[in-house]
Amino acid sequence: MALDPVILKTQNLVKEFKGFVAVNGVTLNVKRGDIHALIGPNGAGKTTVFNLLTKFLPPTRGEIFFNGVDITHEKPAQTARRGIVRSFQISATFPHLSVLQNVRIALQRASGQSFHFWRSEKILNRLDARALELLETVGLQDYADTLAVELAYGRKRALEIATTLATEPELMLLDEPTQGMGHEDVDRVTQLIKKVSANRTILMVEHNMNVVASIADTISVLQRGQIIAEGPYAQVSTNPLVLEAYMGSSETESEGSHG
Repeated sequence: MALDPVILKTQNLVKEFKGFVAVNGVTLNVKRGDIHALIGPNGAGKTTVFNLLTKFLPPTRGEIFFNGVDITHEKPAQTARRGIVRSFQISATFPHLSVLQNVRIALQRASGQSFHFWRSEKILNRLDARALELLETVGLQDYADTLAVELAYGRKRALEIATTLATEPELMLLDEPTQGMGHEDVDRVTQLIKKVSANRTILMVEHNMNVVASIADTISVLQRGQIIAEGPYAQVSTNPLVLEAYMGSSETESEGSHG
């Protein structure tokens, strides 16, 4: 039986906070193998959508399907085990461990050995080969012995991608992957996202339109919790509703808190 081309589907997703509607009837269809970007002005509901997808928040109404299974009421750990893994909102690395040790811990977690922190070196060394492979994937093979805290910002992001890849996600949710970066780091991380998307699906929240334009297959634009446009960049970027949302969103509106 052929796999459904849609890996993640939401139907009329609604999230209300004490009368404030943060997400208002969002229906998303994320295609398998795509890089799908969620964009919109501050306060549009992007982060809330991510929190619903990863089960950090229960929806007020609506449904979420992953690989055809209704996961609306699952717990975060169940959803993660299905292969939906989120990274970036906060730095998920151990600053005073080496780059290699960080990836090794992520591999231990993925193999269900997270509580055997003091395992013998012999067992841990078996994980090193895979850890080094992952570091090579993200271009950090020369930094294996560097402490995570000493990495430049863009390379810290690359390490986070490596630790996320260690869990072998089927769907990676990237939350503002290039936030706070200089031009060079943005380029490096953009290319890295493109590279690791080769055999998986990526859903990303991103503010940087150049990043979205260069790598996203499909873009969904949120405004005030609703999707106002969807499609490839060329189509979305000329949509009058989108232009108005970006140009017309004055800084005086209720910004930021519901991202």
